[in-house]
Parts: sequence; C-alpha cells; structure tokens
Amino acid sequence: MFQKTIFLVLLLTIVSCKDSDAKEKEKIKAANWLLGNWENKAVDGTLTEYWKKVNDSTFQATSYFIKEKDTLHFESITLQQKGEVLTYTATVKGQNNDNPVAFKLTGETEKQMVFENPKHDYPQKISYTQINADSLVAKISGIQQGKPSSEQFSMKKIK
Repeated sequence: MFQKTIFLVLLLTIVSCKDSDAKEKEKIKAANWLLGNWENKAVDGTLTEYWKKVNDSTFQATSYFIKEKDTLHFESITLQQKGEVLTYTATVKGQNNDNPVAFKLTGETEKQMVFENPKHDYPQKISYTQINADSLVAKISGIQQGKPSSEQFSMKKIK
C-alpha cells in the first residue's frame, strides 16, 4: 500500500509539472503569428523584421531600416517567456550604450500584444497587432521631449 501511495504521489507530481510547463508557454505560443519575415516599404526607406522561434520559450528577431544602401536603424529583439512573464527585449545599435531594454507584456488579445517600460526614455510602449495572416501593425509610442508621440508601421509578410 505504501509503495502504491508513493507511486501515485510521484505520478501526480510529474503530471502537474507538465501542466504547469504547458501553461507557462501559453503566452509565447499565442504570439506564433508574429513569426516570419515582415516588411514596410515607404518613400523614406524599408523597414524589415525577421522573427524566428529559438525554442518553446524564446523568439528572436532582427529589425532594420534601410534607405537606399544605408542602414539607418538596426536592432536585435528577444521575446522570452519566463514563468508567467513575457518580455520583449530590444537592443538598438547606437542607443542606450548598446544595452538591452526590456518591456513587459501589459496587455494581450488573440491578435495583439502590448509591451511597456514606463522608465524608458522613448518609446515607453510597443505594440504588435495582427490584421490578418499576411499583415500586422507595429506601433511605438510614449512621451518624447515632453510631448506625446507615436509611430506606426504597417507591415506585410514576405516570403
């Protein structure tokens, strides 16, 4: 009887750990629509983001803005889930001494993720909204030089 009890306790522990692990990954799984190659072509240049899955808890992206042959903006992004917390971390070349800046998920729906860091100079908020399978809108916003500011980028999925 004692051995059966120990076996049941061990089995329940293993099953509950697996359930907990699956729940922990739900937030990043909900962001799967972000994976792929995205582009915004405009008169002043082309913004491109490449998102890939690293593992069950981490996505990585590179984002850059090119005008003619000049790269005017380059950043590395990590979207990572630790426990129940999903964090968007951006490292922008030439800003913040090239140190990463973290933004925590503060709002989410099936088609939108909102990340915020109220202590960052600008932006304080970053959001991604899925329009359909081939289209999304990335938006940065916050207070810049004492005034509300925002920029929006409509992006199309590229092959």
